[in-house]
Amino acid sequence: MQRRDFFKIGASFVIPAAWAQQASKSDWKPAVFDDHQNETVIALTELIIPATDTPGAKAARVNRYVDLFLRDGLPAQREAFLTGLNWLEGFAIREHGHPFVHCPAADQIAMLTAIEQGSGPGKKFFDQAKSLTARIYYNTEIGYRELNKGGRVPATFGCDHPSH
Repeated sequence: MQRRDFFKIGASFVIPAAWAQQASKSDWKPAVFDDHQNETVIALTELIIPATDTPGAKAARVNRYVDLFLRDGLPAQREAFLTGLNWLEGFAIREHGHPFVHCPAADQIAMLTAIEQGSGPGKKFFDQAKSLTARIYYNTEIGYRELNKGGRVPATFGCDHPSH
């Protein structure tokens, strides 16, 4: 996916304020995912947007927003994501004898690379996961700071005139 596509996607997705409040709670619990699925989503999203010199998807709590998105979104989107997540688990077990989160990072990356280059349900799920991860990440405070590095985008999208 090209950087320009991320901006187009991000422009059509805004995190509701209530989600930000819920996602920041220290006692947050997933509404859609079980604990294992949540750990898998954390690992998957962190591989999509890893921590480098800037925080990655894990620090931005992308997994929490994905859970909230699926909770409040269309049932078909929720089912498609959960089916894809189960497919990924099955693929990891078939290929490496372990659930995705218990595979070494190199194996996780190799699996995602193979899925990315393939077709079928794995590719469709990974495309959905990448899109959702990018849309959410760049709508979090961490994502906004990353976008605004070096003044690349305005700090606010509001008008600077005091009369407005």
